Amino acid sequence: MSNSAPRIEQQSSAGKPGLLVLGRWTAAQLASSSQVQQLQARLAELSAAAASPTWDLRSLERLDHIGAQLLWKHWGGSWPAQLEIMPSQRAVMERVAKFSSAQHPAKPPTLLQRFLSLGEIILTIISHVRSFTRLIGQLFLDVLRLVRSPRQGPWRDISGHLYRMGATALPITALVGFLIGVVLAYLSAQQLRQFGADTFIVNLLGVSLVRELGPMLAAILIAGRSGSAITAQIGVMRVTEELDAMRVMGIAHGFRLVMPRAIALAIAMPLIAVWTTAVALLGGMLAADIALQISPQFFINALPAAVAPVNLTLAMAKSVVFGILIALIGCHYGLRVKPNTESLGQGTTASVVTSITVVILVNAVFAIVFKDVGL
Repeated sequence: MSNSAPRIEQQSSAGKPGLLVLGRWTAAQLASSSQVQQLQARLAELSAAAASPTWDLRSLERLDHIGAQLLWKHWGGSWPAQLEIMPSQRAVMERVAKFSSAQHPAKPPTLLQRFLSLGEIILTIISHVRSFTRLIGQLFLDVLRLVRSPRQGPWRDISGHLYRMGATALPITALVGFLIGVVLAYLSAQQLRQFGADTFIVNLLGVSLVRELGPMLAAILIAGRSGSAITAQIGVMRVTEELDAMRVMGIAHGFRLVMPRAIALAIAMPLIAVWTTAVALLGGMLAADIALQISPQFFINALPAAVAPVNLTLAMAKSVVFGILIALIGCHYGLRVKPNTESLGQGTTASVVTSITVVILVNAVFAIVFKDVGL
């Protein structure tokens, strides 16, 4: 072993056990993880063999903050009872002790700090509400501008978003809708069979899927799929300074970024909801045929009488609102992204969570307000 290698040797002074710290306890010598593990094992072994030993650091060739941190951690964040140390070494150890987390444990927040953190949360919520309200007003003005001069509208952007957010979402919504229909039919069949009300499975599946589950399931899937994509796209534009370039060129963010996505989702969401509902009904119809021997022909003939047409109208109206809200929330968090990747990830996560929460809340409001319609 080299003389400069960090090591510890046992010694005895006046009949008392002692530990002599030798070598260079520096970052260069402790760069190897194996070296650190060997030292830690040696420290544990010697400390277990000798109770309250005398630590002698005076023969150290060199000591920096890395070596001092290793010793301080082994001492449990407190000075040993018997320690022989040079003044320069003590200065290093005192600096490590001062900034060590073990020396300064985290204090519980005071009442004033909690009050201030609550105020910060309230101000953040107010900022989000103000920005979102401004975004809604700007969307209304942009739609008026599009109506007045349709030739200047971003139609290619709208058609592109329609394809990416609508057409490409059909496979996943169909798969999830079909499975939901099958599961709901099987669970309903077990309960209806007990009362001999097998035929009422058409009413149960029709109303639940057409009025509630179809639109909300499609909106949740689109919120997780397209809402996150909207935030990520606009957030990357913030990181790459494309938004600043658009502002310098006089291109309005609302007219070219927000409005096309809102219009595209307002058009696509009702169609996706109808598609998801139809596939879910297909899955429920097949499961009802297997579980209750209700033929598909009977299911199709009984469905119009079981579900009033106004339920489909209500579902499509909800889907339009869902689509606009998902697009606005995605754009809102995308425009608030700061020019760094951490903010981009946080904004995308917040966008998805907020979109799904808002979809569920708005669906509950629709259910309460229109509780007497179509039932």
